[in-house]
Order: sequence, then C-alpha cells, then structure tokens
Amino acid sequence: MSGESSSISPVPQGQYLPASRFGDLIFTSGMTPRLNGELRFTGPVRAADPVENWREAVRLAARNALAAAQHRLAPGERIASVQSLTVFIAAEPGFTLHSRLADFASAFLCEELGEAGIGSRAAVGVATLPGNAPVEIQLIATVSN
Repeated sequence: MSGESSSISPVPQGQYLPASRFGDLIFTSGMTPRLNGELRFTGPVRAADPVENWREAVRLAARNALAAAQHRLAPGERIASVQSLTVFIAAEPGFTLHSRLADFASAFLCEELGEAGIGSRAAVGVATLPGNAPVEIQLIATVSN
C-alpha cells in the first residue's frame, strides 16, 4: 500500500482545477484515462467485450483522480478516506456490467489506501464522455494528519 500513486497532478483539459479543497474535504474533477495529458484508451465500452479489457483504463483514471486529490494535501497530511467514488462509463446499449468496471477503481484505491480507499460508490452509464474516453472517475476524499 503506497499511499502516494503520483506526486504530479493531472493537467486539466479545460478551464477547471483537477481538485478543489474545502476544509478537510477534497473534491476531484472527473478524470479520464490520460497519461502525460494523452488519452490512452477510447470508448465506447462494448457489451460483447470482456470487462477485463477495460481494467487498465479504469485503473489509470482512478490513479489520476487519486493523484489530483493528493496534490491538494499539505505537508504531513494524507488521504484519510474516500467518501464517495463515481465511475462514469461510456457504454453501448446493452452493456450491464457497470459495477464490475467500477470494481477495478475500488480495487485500485484499496491497494493504494487500504480500507480507507473504500467508500460509497456509484457506477453510471452514459452515452459519451469527453474525448471519447471510455471511463471518467470523480471522488470525494477526507484529509487527516
């Protein structure tokens, strides 16, 4: 359990902050599976494809969300818990395994933060996502010293 997946906050693709903080709460923007600003996976998620085909896309988006949150920490602080995780999935009609894809994000956060990485969660199917991304992840986290 590393607790620090990246010290570099993802680069915004528009006019917004990757994460904002209010007191001990951090809210991330939606994060897609980008690496060094480049979208590494594109959608849509197809019903006939195995969900494992999207594991790395989901994990990369989750890694970006966690990195954005960690970038808002002051020295000596850490992410105490993930309070809420929302996983948006650009899926074709007939895809019904949204929660299985969201499990990849939950597993990543648990690997990084232990039990603190598991909070409430929603897995939401959508028609499209920015840049034709297959997945977008947003989280809310609490901070402690």
